[in-house]
Order: sequence, then structure tokens, then C-alpha cells
Amino acid sequence: MASVSIPEPNVLVLQGEIDLHESPRVKEGILRLLEKNPPQVFVDLSRVTFIDSSGLAVLIEAMQRINVYGGKLALIGVHDAVENILHIARLDQVFRIFPDKAAAEAALER
Repeated sequence: MASVSIPEPNVLVLQGEIDLHESPRVKEGILRLLEKNPPQVFVDLSRVTFIDSSGLAVLIEAMQRINVYGGKLALIGVHDAVENILHIARLDQVFRIFPDKAAAEAALER
């Protein structure tokens, strides 16, 4: 079972396995976060152990929504297993991936 939390503004923390059964909850969390069109959105994947295509689709949709209003999305804290999945799907070339929020903020402010 995955958990979704918004511990601070513009940060969505995901935990566990993001699969077909959990991706609707992730989508709901992202939509709540995007209600005010924040300029920067950080999705913390440091506690995610697995993500399937439905979870990836939710992240892609979030990125598209954010791009529409001119915001920026960053994935932070991506572990090797999830990074490999992003690489296989070639999404490591689509998403901005950073080791932590500080690195992401510094890069996105440029």
C-alpha cells in the first residue's frame, strides 16, 4: 500500500509501491497540490520502491498540467530501482530528476 502526503507547500511525498491500485490516490494528491497552480512542484520519490506504467502515467499527466500554466515539475530522491524504470521508459530524458529539494530549487530558479 502506498501513502501520499503533502508535508509542505508544493511538495508531494510518495511512499511504497505505486501501481494500478495506488495510482488513483497519487493522482488525487497531485490534483490537490495543483489547485493553486504552484510555480514549482516537487515529487519526492525517496520512499518509493516500485512504480508501474499507471504511476508513470500519473506523473506524465501532472507534468503536462504544470507545463500548461508555465510551472515546473521536479522528481527528487529517486532510488536506483525507480530510476532504472524511468531509464527503461526513457522518461529520465523527460523529467527533471534531482537528488534532493535543495538541488532542484537551485536548478529550477535559473
